[in-house]
Amino acid sequence: MHLKLASLPLEILQSASFWQNHKLILKEFQHFRLMAIGAIFFSALAASFEGFGLGFLLVFLQSLTTPTAEPVKTGIDWVDIFILGVNTPVIERLYRISALIVVTTCIRALFNYIGQLCIQFSEINLVDNLRKRIFEQLSTQTLGYFSKKSSGELINTLTNEMERIRQIFGGLAFLVTKSLTLAVYSISLFVLSWHLSILSIFLFSFLALGLSTLNKHIRERSFEITKANDIFTTRVLEFLDGIRVVHAFCTQQFEQERYFEASANIVKSWRRVYWISLIVKPLADSISTLILVGIICVAVVIDLMPISNLLTFFFVLFRLVPMIQDVNGVLAFLNTQAGAVENIKDLLNPENKAYFKNGYLKFSGIQKAIDIQAVNFGYEPNHLVLKDITLTIEKGKMTALVGASGGGKTTLADLLARFHEPTNGRILLDGLDFQKFEINSLRWKMAIVGQKSFIFNTSIRHNITYGTPLATEEEIIEAARLANALEFIQKLPQGFDTIIGADGMQLSGGQQQRIAIARALVRNPEILILDEPTSALDAITEQVIQELLDKFTIGRTVIVIAHRLSTVAKADKVVVIEQGKIMEQGSYQDLIQQQGKFWQYYQTQNDIR
Repeated sequence: MHLKLASLPLEILQSASFWQNHKLILKEFQHFRLMAIGAIFFSALAASFEGFGLGFLLVFLQSLTTPTAEPVKTGIDWVDIFILGVNTPVIERLYRISALIVVTTCIRALFNYIGQLCIQFSEINLVDNLRKRIFEQLSTQTLGYFSKKSSGELINTLTNEMERIRQIFGGLAFLVTKSLTLAVYSISLFVLSWHLSILSIFLFSFLALGLSTLNKHIRERSFEITKANDIFTTRVLEFLDGIRVVHAFCTQQFEQERYFEASANIVKSWRRVYWISLIVKPLADSISTLILVGIICVAVVIDLMPISNLLTFFFVLFRLVPMIQDVNGVLAFLNTQAGAVENIKDLLNPENKAYFKNGYLKFSGIQKAIDIQAVNFGYEPNHLVLKDITLTIEKGKMTALVGASGGGKTTLADLLARFHEPTNGRILLDGLDFQKFEINSLRWKMAIVGQKSFIFNTSIRHNITYGTPLATEEEIIEAARLANALEFIQKLPQGFDTIIGADGMQLSGGQQQRIAIARALVRNPEILILDEPTSALDAITEQVIQELLDKFTIGRTVIVIAHRLSTVAKADKVVVIEQGKIMEQGSYQDLIQQQGKFWQYYQTQNDIR
C-alpha cells in the first residue's frame, strides 16, 4: 500500500483511488463496522486525553519555573477555579495538577487498551471473513480455473498471505490511530508556537518526500516474496503428494535440492526487501534528530517564548518525532506486503474468473434423452479438446465411450456433469438447454466414479455418505455390498467407523476404489457416470463388481468410459472417440461387423489377426 507520510491522513480518509483499489478488501468492514468504529472512537478519546495531559503539563511547568507569574487560564471559570486551582497557593496547585496528570494518563491508557482490543478483534474478523469469501469464490469456479492455478499458490494465499493481510491491517490501524495523536500534538505545537511549528512541518515534509521514494522501491520488490512463497508451497505439496514416487525413483536428493532452492529464493527475496526497508527507520531517526536539534538552537537563539512554553513545546516535539519515525517504519513495512494485497485482491475479484451459470429450473429427472449438439470445448481458446460432438444418450440406456487415452472421453463426461461449459454448441435435457437447470438439482440426480478415487481423512461411513448425509444404515450397507466392500469393512476394528487417514492411506488402492463406488451408489442416482471405475481392481473383484453393477444399473442412464472392451459388451450404444472427435457409434455387435475403429481396438485386445 503506497502511502506518503506528507499526506497520510488525507490519503487514508479522502483518496478515491485508495478506496477504489482496495474496495474488495475494505468492504469486509461492513460486517463488523461497530468494532471498527469503536477502535477509532476510543483511539480518538485516548488522543484527546493526551491533549489534556499536555495542557496540564504546561500548567505544571509554569507553576514550577515561574511560580509568581499569572497562572495559565482556559477562560472557563469553573475549570480554572475547581480543576486548575488558579486561586490556590502554588504548592497546592502543583499537587492538584500532578494528580490530574496521573488521572489523565490512566484514563488515556484505559482508552488505548479498549481501542487496541477493538483493533485486534477487527483484525481477526477481517481475516476470517476474507478466508470465507475466497473459499466461496473457489467453490463456485469451473474446474478450468484450477487447471491454471497451482495448489501451492492457492494454499499460500489462504495461509501465508492471509497472515500478511492481518499484519497490513494492524499497520493501517496503527497509522489511523497515530494520526489522531499526531493531530493533537500538531495542534498543541501550533498553540505553543506557530513559527516553530511551520518550520518543523517544512523540514519534516522534505524528509517524508525522500522516504516515499524508498517506500516505492520496497513495494516493487515485495511482489518477489509472494511469488517465492507460491513456488515454495507448491514444492512442498508436490513432495508430499508424490512421496511414493520419490522413494520409488530414488529422487530424495533431487527433491531436497528443489526444496532448498525454493527456500533460498524466499530468503533472497526478503533480503532484497530488507536492504531497503531496514534503512528507512535509522535514516529517519538520524535526520529527525538533526532537525530537532536545529529547531532547539533556533528557539534558544531568538528567544521566542517563555521557558515553560519552550519546555512544553520540546516535550511535545520529542514525543512527536519518534511517532513520525514509527509511522515511516510502518509505511516501509506496508510496502513489503503489497504483493499479498494484490494476490488477495486477484482471488476476490469476480470479474476475472469463469463461474458456473446456475439455472432457474429444478431438474426432476430425464424423460427422454440427453442430446449433445455440435459441441466444441477447449481449456484454452485456441486448443479444442472436443470438436463437433453430436450424440444422443437415451434414458435408461448404457452408453459406452471408448478410444485411445487423451481422446476426450473424460472431458465429455465432465461436460455432462457441468464441470465445464461448452465453448460452442449445446447440451439439451429433454429439449431444454443444460444451463437452464439449477446445477445442484442436476448433480443430485447424478453420481460419478472416476479413475482416481479421492478419500477424505475421516471414517469409512462419512466417506460413503459424503454428499448424501441422510442415507440410512441399510442404504450404507447395501451400497458397500454392491461395491464389494462390505466384507473388508466388517473386518476392520471399528467397521464403518474406522478412520482411514489422509487420502485413504490405510486402505489399498482397490479398497479405496470400492469405497468411491459405494459413495456413488448410496446416492441412488438416476444418471451414473463410470470413468474406468474398476481400473484399480484385480480381475476377480472386477468381475464380481461388474455383475453387481449390472443389476444396479437396470433402468438407469449410464455413461461408462472404458479401455477394456469386455466392460462395454452389454452397452446399448458404443461411441468411439479419438482426438476429440466421434469416429463412429452404434451397438457393440454393429461396430464389430463394420470393422472400423472399434474393430481395430477389438482385434488388439483379443490378439486377432
